[in-house]
Amino acid sequence: MIIALLLSLFIIGAFVFVVHKKEMQTWLPTYVKQGLFPHKKFGGPKHIMFCFVDHYEPQWMNKDNINLERERVDRWMTDYPLMATKYTDADGYHPKHSFFFPEEEYRKEHLDKLSDLCARGFGEIEIHLHHENDTSDNLRSTLTNFAELLYKDHGALSLDPETGKPTYAFIHGNWALDNSHAHGHWCGVNDELIILKETGCYADFTFPSPDTTQPAMVNCIYYAKDEPEKPKSYNKGRKVKKGGSTWGDLMIVQGVLKLNWKNRKFGVIPKIEQSDVRNTLPPSKERVDMWVDQAIHIENRPDWIFIKVHTHGTQEASMETLLGQPINEMHQHLNEKYNDGKNYFLHYVSSREMYNIIKAAEDCKKGNPNDYRDFIIPKPDFKRSQL
Repeated sequence: MIIALLLSLFIIGAFVFVVHKKEMQTWLPTYVKQGLFPHKKFGGPKHIMFCFVDHYEPQWMNKDNINLERERVDRWMTDYPLMATKYTDADGYHPKHSFFFPEEEYRKEHLDKLSDLCARGFGEIEIHLHHENDTSDNLRSTLTNFAELLYKDHGALSLDPETGKPTYAFIHGNWALDNSHAHGHWCGVNDELIILKETGCYADFTFPSPDTTQPAMVNCIYYAKDEPEKPKSYNKGRKVKKGGSTWGDLMIVQGVLKLNWKNRKFGVIPKIEQSDVRNTLPPSKERVDMWVDQAIHIENRPDWIFIKVHTHGTQEASMETLLGQPINEMHQHLNEKYNDGKNYFLHYVSSREMYNIIKAAEDCKKGNPNDYRDFIIPKPDFKRSQL
């Protein structure tokens, strides 16, 4: 019986792999292993940390039309508060959006507006970067200067209590963290994890990815250690665990990545759930349930669940999803099903707050995760604009 089951799983896995070869060749073995040896379900009350990160690119498919950039940013300034104020979590907070802003697209006026929005409690700002054929020295300078700019001119970052320097979360452009693209595109720096650590990065929020840049480790939060002569050092690492400690160079915070058997190609082959929210991938109730059920958590702390979803928020087609009815339906479902005050407690968190709560769980802290939103990295002192 067991042999027949394993054989069936192998055949299904092989068939799925052939269909999704580009996306799955790195993580399928780990995913199959998770299916064979799943975590024991936790039966008590659960705290849901919900984090929405955005590859926020006002110049998407456009580098010459400043008016289009302004229209994109202004719509978020107007429509996001209108949507977010309808919903509150167990702590009284509205949804928080983490804007990962590209260094190469910096315009002061956009960051002034975003800083004002964040000062009103609707999110926080972090660092995004697209680069090609870069060098270690240039990357170090780029990240250091941009972090200083965000801190000094916008109050968008806070200072690391230990180093006294600006600290930030990171998302790599085109997913190619640590020079991981199969053909060496969109990075060029093999010691990128080390440089991120040196320049104040406390965690990476890039993954899951839709291609071979995806690490072999899946549906977990872990530490990665750089091998400076090799690309994709984050492919494996050590899981963050209760009672553990910091290891390596960088924490990797992943979103859900799994086969979606309720959404199939040709009615047979499951599509891949990658925690991506956009017009073609609306945040349905079924997807929300899938994110919660996957229950990403640190080792030995199953009652604190960390959900991270991502988007590209300045794309016009997706704004209809992210600021309109689909996102309203998502938040309604989150609050109705996962914020009952008995079985579930919902916490809307920024990427910084998620990191802090992860570290508190690692440090064996108990009680309400709300108490640890500023556990290590303090809240930024955003500058209000004069708009």
